[in-house]
Amino acid sequence: MDSPIRELEHTDEATKQVLENVRKKKEKFDKAEKLHYLSIYSTLLVAAIFFCYFYFAIAKYYSYSFFAMFSASLNDSVIIFLMAITIIGYGSMNILKQQKDKKEKEYQELRAEIADRSKDFWKKEEEWKNRHIVFAMMKKNYDINLYHEKK
Repeated sequence: MDSPIRELEHTDEATKQVLENVRKKKEKFDKAEKLHYLSIYSTLLVAAIFFCYFYFAIAKYYSYSFFAMFSASLNDSVIIFLMAITIIGYGSMNILKQQKDKKEKEYQELRAEIADRSKDFWKKEEEWKNRHIVFAMMKKNYDINLYHEKK
């Protein structure tokens, strides 16, 4: 358990564990989001290199005929390699987006559940009055908003 969560006062162990779970889900979501954006930018970079190379190596010299361009493209191993990397990058970009969306959904559901069930987590009057300290700590340290159910 992370130290700011462990050191919380006015919060029982079960609630601390729920807060730790939402922190872990947020961490996994952030990691998946960064990986997805990295895949987008790398795919765009490879696609730009592919189109530049295609233009300067093929299209510039064989633009008089589509068949000549197609034939020259199939004979150039660099074109085939760059095209394959671009297609693989596009596929991985879509897979990573699906993973990112799944992790975001899990994180948002757990975050909304905490916001919804806050009366169950802070049952005592003293805990209920001091829950804003927990919410502020989660927002400050982990950028997790527990004040509202909707994102």
